[in-house]
Amino acid sequence: MDVVLVGLPGSGKSAVGRRLAHRHDAAFVDLDETIERAAGRTISDIFAGVGEAGFRDLERAAVASLGQADGEPSIRRVIATGGGAVIDPRNRWALYRGRLPVWLDGRPEVLAQRLRRSPTVRPLITGRDPIGTVRTLARDRERFYAAGRRLNSAAEVNTLVERIEELAEARRSGTEATTGAVFLRADTPIGQIVIGEGIAAAEVAAVLDRLATPRAIVVSEPGAWAAVGEALAVGLATGGRTVERILLPQGEDAKRLSVIEDASRQLARLRAERREPLIAVGGGALGDAAGFLAATWLRGVPLIHVPTTLVSQVDSSIGGKAGVDLPEGKNLVGAFHWPARVVIDELLLETLPERERRQGVAELVKTELLAGRTLDVRGAAAYKSALCLRDPHDRGPRAWLNLGHTFAHALEAAAGFELPHGEAVALGLLAALRLSGRDPKPIVDALDPQPVQVDRDAAWQALLRDKKRSGDEIVLVLLGDDGPTVEPRPADEVQQALYTLIS
Repeated sequence: MDVVLVGLPGSGKSAVGRRLAHRHDAAFVDLDETIERAAGRTISDIFAGVGEAGFRDLERAAVASLGQADGEPSIRRVIATGGGAVIDPRNRWALYRGRLPVWLDGRPEVLAQRLRRSPTVRPLITGRDPIGTVRTLARDRERFYAAGRRLNSAAEVNTLVERIEELAEARRSGTEATTGAVFLRADTPIGQIVIGEGIAAAEVAAVLDRLATPRAIVVSEPGAWAAVGEALAVGLATGGRTVERILLPQGEDAKRLSVIEDASRQLARLRAERREPLIAVGGGALGDAAGFLAATWLRGVPLIHVPTTLVSQVDSSIGGKAGVDLPEGKNLVGAFHWPARVVIDELLLETLPERERRQGVAELVKTELLAGRTLDVRGAAAYKSALCLRDPHDRGPRAWLNLGHTFAHALEAAAGFELPHGEAVALGLLAALRLSGRDPKPIVDALDPQPVQVDRDAAWQALLRDKKRSGDEIVLVLLGDDGPTVEPRPADEVQQALYTLIS
C-alpha cells in the first residue's frame, strides 16, 4: 500500500512520513527531494531559475516517476508531497488513485510559526507575511487536499503515525468509509461537490449519516436504475438503511408537471419528512425533475445528485437549477435549489451507451469554447462551479453557459422534446460560432451535427419564448475576441441562423 501525505507547508509531512516509513520498513519518498536530485539544484534555485511554472513541470515528472500504486495490503511506500503538488489534476489522478491519501491539516497561525523556525526555504512564502500567505494557500488549496483523510497536524508525530496506521488497517480490512478514490472535495455555498471513482455509495451514505436519517429515497428512471441505481441501493442498504424508490419516465418525459404531481403523491404515501433527502440518480433530465421535486416537496427538502451521464456530470447537476418543461418551451417552470452534495463518480460512465456519451461531449465542447482550453470531466465541472459561485442566481456571467442553448432549446421544443439535448446543443453551438464569426470546424469535427426536421415557425416561436426580445433584437451568448459575451443581434439574423439548422 502507498500512503500519500498532502497538506500546506509546515504541516509536518516529511517528519510524519519518515517516522511512518521507518516503523513499517517501507520506502520513503519526499517529492521535493526527488525534484532536487533530478535537477541538481535546490527548490529555491529552481524557482529563481525557471519560476514556479518550470518547477511544476519538474514536479509533474517526479509524480509520474512514482509509477503504479503498490497493491500490497501492508504499507510499502510513504510519499510526502509538496504543498502545491495536488493542484494539478494530472498529479491528483496519479497520487490519489489506488493510494491512501492523508491530509495533514493545521491552523495557519500554527503553520506559519513552524515555518519561521524551519531552516528550509519556502519560495512561495519567503519575503511575505507568513500568516497571510498561509491563509491564502489554505483557502485556495483546501478543496484539493480534502480528498484525503483529514488529520490535525498539531498532534504529536507518533499520534499522527498511529492514526494513519488505523486508516491503513481500515483500508486493508475493507472497513474504511470510502473505498474508492476521491480526486476533489469542494465545500461551496451552492453545495458540496465531490469527484472521484467508486465513491457513490459511500458519499451518499455520509450525507444520510450527517442528516441522521435511516431511510434513503432514490428518485431515478428505468435505465439509470438498472445501470446504477440497483447497485447503489444495495450499498446503502448494507448500512441497515431502508431504501425507497421512485421511478420517473426516461428523458424529457420526466420533466412534466403531471409527473411531478405523481411523484409528490408517492412521497406523501411514503410520509417523506423534511429532513429526508431525495437522491437523484440519472442524467440531466432526471436531475432537473428530481431537483424540482426536492425544491417543492414540503417547500424544500435536501437533495443529493448522483449524475450518471456525461451531460449531467459536466453540466446539469452543478449549480442548483431545477425545472420542468411546458409544451410552449423548455425549463419554463423551475427553481434554484442547492444540493447538499453532488457526487460525480466517473466510474458510472463506464456503462454509458455511445450515443449518450456523445450527448455529453456537446456540453464538454461548449465548456471548452468558453474556457478557451481542453477540459476533462473534472475541469468542466470546476469551470461551471466557478461560474455558478460568481453568479448563483444566473443574473450575470453564468449566462455564458447558455452558449448555443437558445437555438438548442428552440429545436427541442419544436421537436416535441424528442430531439436529444446533446444533439440540439451541437446544432446550437454551430449557429453560435457562425454568428460569432468563428470557424465552425471544431464543432463539425467533434460533433458532426446534422440538420433536423422540425417545423420552422414552431422553432422560431419557441426561440422567441426562450429569451426576451428587445424590439427587433434578440440577446444571445456569443464568443468575442476576449471570450464569451452577451449581446443583442437583429431578429432576422438570428432567425436565419436558426433556419440553417433545419432541413
